[in-house]
Amino acid sequence: MAPMIWSKESFSISTDPAHLDLEKIHHFLYHSYWAQGIPLATVQKSISHSLSFGLYRTETANLRSQIGFARVVSDFATFAYLCDVYVEQSHRGLGLSRWLLECIMAHPELQGLRRFCLGTKDAQGLYAKFGFKVHPQPENWMEIKLSNIYLRGQILDEGH
Repeated sequence: MAPMIWSKESFSISTDPAHLDLEKIHHFLYHSYWAQGIPLATVQKSISHSLSFGLYRTETANLRSQIGFARVVSDFATFAYLCDVYVEQSHRGLGLSRWLLECIMAHPELQGLRRFCLGTKDAQGLYAKFGFKVHPQPENWMEIKLSNIYLRGQILDEGH
């Protein structure tokens, strides 16, 4: 699928994986509550099998600094799972998370899906603005969740 780009003020969002700063994404996810300790190779593999959205502060026409990210795992016909959504702390409070979600939800390949899921510990208010709701029958959902999978057998590298 052809990459898409959106621009707003001094920011842009792109689905072009060539623009992603894997080191920045890895650093953020490595320290996040949901993917703590995740290896770089796992981040790379997850991105290669997802529709990724990079959020950038546009310094000049050719220079961008990545300040956020989100990815969607989907069959592009019936189901999508939104995950790894973040905006760096230094750029929060500017409406960028909302704009990122607007672009994701407007993407042509993500229209008409029967189910669009996500998991969040602390951003229910943001996602509710886009129609996400707590599942009315959580007893119908099952999962295999391997907590701390990236930290098993290793010491967390604080310098990472």
